[in-house]
Amino acid sequence: MDESPAATYHAALAFLPTGWQQDVIFDVAANGDFTSVRSGAAPGSAIRLHGPVLPGMPNVHSHAFQRAFAGRAERRSAGARDSFWTWRETMYAVAERLDPEQFEAIATGVYLEMLRAGYTSVGEFHYMHRDPNGAWYARHSELAQRVLGAAQRTGIALTLLPVLYTYAGFGARAPDRRQHRFILSTDEYLGLWDELASLFAGVDDVRLGTAPHSLRAVAPAQLAAVVAHVRSCDARAPIHIHVAEQEREVADSLAGLGARPVRWLLANAAVDERWCLVHATHLDDAEVASLAASGAIAGLCPTTEANLGDGLFPLQAYLAQGGRLGIGSDSQVTVDVREELRWLEYGQRLATQRRIIACDDSIASVGEYLYRTSTTGGTLGLDRNAGELAPGKRADFVVLDGEALAGGAEDTPTLLDRYLFATSRPAVRDVVVGGRWVIREGHHRAEEAIELAYRHTLRELF
Repeated sequence: MDESPAATYHAALAFLPTGWQQDVIFDVAANGDFTSVRSGAAPGSAIRLHGPVLPGMPNVHSHAFQRAFAGRAERRSAGARDSFWTWRETMYAVAERLDPEQFEAIATGVYLEMLRAGYTSVGEFHYMHRDPNGAWYARHSELAQRVLGAAQRTGIALTLLPVLYTYAGFGARAPDRRQHRFILSTDEYLGLWDELASLFAGVDDVRLGTAPHSLRAVAPAQLAAVVAHVRSCDARAPIHIHVAEQEREVADSLAGLGARPVRWLLANAAVDERWCLVHATHLDDAEVASLAASGAIAGLCPTTEANLGDGLFPLQAYLAQGGRLGIGSDSQVTVDVREELRWLEYGQRLATQRRIIACDDSIASVGEYLYRTSTTGGTLGLDRNAGELAPGKRADFVVLDGEALAGGAEDTPTLLDRYLFATSRPAVRDVVVGGRWVIREGHHRAEEAIELAYRHTLRELF
């Protein structure tokens, strides 16, 4: 990863909070923040950026290790109706085998893919804590530190979300043997969280949050205890939780808690803008309204939700009520900003048999609306001071390859629509995170070694 000297950049075209602007000068301080952003300026001696410039996209939900078996769970299960629950068996089989070196090699490889795809930050929903036998490593935070190593080697900004996972289902059902690498008691979890808080203190572009896995895996008293402890240490720490991903989960929540999962959560936890409700796929009308009003982020992962057959989030109603969202690559079946945003819109078109769903009176372009909504909501969900090309924000930005865009970089009003909906070639040219160049002309300076280790790990596993 390159150093972060103070620098001044010039972009012929940049997507600012006011929309597309020409001849934009960015001043970046040595600490990696924008100090000024001004349009209509002569380039002078500024460093030229060779293409349209966008804010970097945050990835609010990632299980990095799952990239290892992407495309390997697409065969019919004998005698079973395939669903999330049968896919999970493949995930368990891989999770049981990974050692720390393999785990880090996969995470490093997928973080490199994320950067090339235009993600500049990632929320790692990290639930692998123990060794393959279910025992602690000598360092309890061994695998969490492997995530940190992967992020620092690639240069992606990290919000680590260590997961509390205690039960196999509602009613404190005993965990399955295959979940033994994930399982922690409340006290074990809080000890791990405190260890990580000390380790991460003051580390650039690294943030620590918390992730009670789900209402089925964490009892109500545990949820309250973890949130209270984390809040007492860091009032801004993001809180992420899987919720209402599957219809079966909704039915089990009604039986176990007497309420639908999102309704129960909003009634029993102080859910606000620091929360990210991941998936939240199966909502009734009242839950849609309440979730939007809470200010929380809906963490949507369209390619994973489609791959697993989860269902469709009620996007149109949620956005109409001012709901916030971010996108995530989740199971890493694909790692592509365009695919997540494209299918977020396309799913709604198929469900409603209409076009042009994600937009409003202020932004008529679906591409601009989705991109802006996802960057601003996603950075809030990761508690990262970025998401806009503006003074005081972190200098996380992406330079597109104008020649790779469908129709080129001309016709500015349709540029983001063409980028998201009509461009198939790799279109990210350069990526800067916190003022540091991590991708230049499509390449990372450590890519050869990273890719070699990744491929070697896959050969060992399969």
